[in-house]
Amino acid sequence: MIRAIDGASLDRPDLVTGDPRAVFARLFELHAGPMRGYLAGRVGADTADDLVAETFVVAYRRRASYDRHQAEIRGWLYGIASNLLRNHVRQEIRGYQLTARAGADRPVTDGLDTAVAERVDAAARMRLLAGHLASLSEQERDVLLLTSWAGLEPAEVAVALDVPASTVRSRLHRVRQKLQALLSEGNR
Repeated sequence: MIRAIDGASLDRPDLVTGDPRAVFARLFELHAGPMRGYLAGRVGADTADDLVAETFVVAYRRRASYDRHQAEIRGWLYGIASNLLRNHVRQEIRGYQLTARAGADRPVTDGLDTAVAERVDAAARMRLLAGHLASLSEQERDVLLLTSWAGLEPAEVAVALDVPASTVRSRLHRVRQKLQALLSEGNR
């Protein structure tokens, strides 16, 4: 349990009574960095900074809607961030599609140094993975990236996406199988 001001828990803080600005300042200290890392992996550092700031502004404005008896604050904050991120999904998908197409028609020259060959292989794998990420549904991509990039547990992802935890676990299982099959096909 994370302790906050006056011994109150920051896992399930009271956002309405007392001084919410002090609680939000502490929540920002605890969650902004990891959230920024997750968002930066999705949409880049500049947009991530904007989304983190906007997440906390929205959370502060909607603080009365947070029910600390229903969920921990982390999942609620990531839910707000995920909703804001959806406004950027088209840009994200376009980026994946461009990455997938980038250099696809350039032949690899024989006789390259091993390090260069490894970089080319890594770039090819990145294009392949980016293309597959772009082909996932929004729900699949959210579950996969909230778990792998943000490090959220399935229960936290469930809160963030407002779906049952069992739905998160089954989507995660299906998307992992799907990506593994697609990547196996791409390596043939």
